[in-house]
Amino acid sequence: MTDERRFYEGSAGANARRSAPAASRNRDPIAEVLREWLPVDGLVLEVASGTGEHAVWFAEAFPHLEWQPSDMHSDALGSIESWIEESGLPNVHPPVLIDASNPVDWPMDRADAVLNINMAHISPWSASLGLIAGAARVLPPGGPLVLYGPWLKNDVETAPSNLAFDADLKARDPEWGLRRVEDFAAAATVGGFELIETRAMPANNLMLLFRRPGIALT
Repeated sequence: MTDERRFYEGSAGANARRSAPAASRNRDPIAEVLREWLPVDGLVLEVASGTGEHAVWFAEAFPHLEWQPSDMHSDALGSIESWIEESGLPNVHPPVLIDASNPVDWPMDRADAVLNINMAHISPWSASLGLIAGAARVLPPGGPLVLYGPWLKNDVETAPSNLAFDADLKARDPEWGLRRVEDFAAAATVGGFELIETRAMPANNLMLLFRRPGIALT
């Protein structure tokens, strides 16, 4: 993908940092749910961290957790590094290169939670399948896989704005588009996960909580 096809809204300054307005709008509602769903301590692997704003914000909000950001794009990795350097936080690690669609190449053997924000609809379906496979490989029994973004769901009426967004995404790239919760959940079940909860979020978004069967981490 080129920069223009991704959803960064420009640089936050003269350095490598980029900024996405959606990150500042949704970080507080996401954090409220993460307080319920994340383990008390351990390592959170964030797949597709984008600008890095979320990684720094959540690392500060959850000082008892170690935060591992990642992305597949070199400019995103540079932005993440810049945000981390500016923050000075001790519990956020340098970003690692992860292509969600290639789970066997993830440079991680273990994580206590996996978080993915706003990726499924702006990536091929293979990235979602890879996310499931990669999370299954690194998470312990009971470990949470958490996703946030705009989704379609059979028992929820789709907002007109989401339908327009879906059409715009598919016009940008036919492999993009809003995913259906039921389709992702079916693939996750095959991958060894259970859909535990679907949480309605502001601006017609959803958060999804999956867990590998086993004793949940506390």
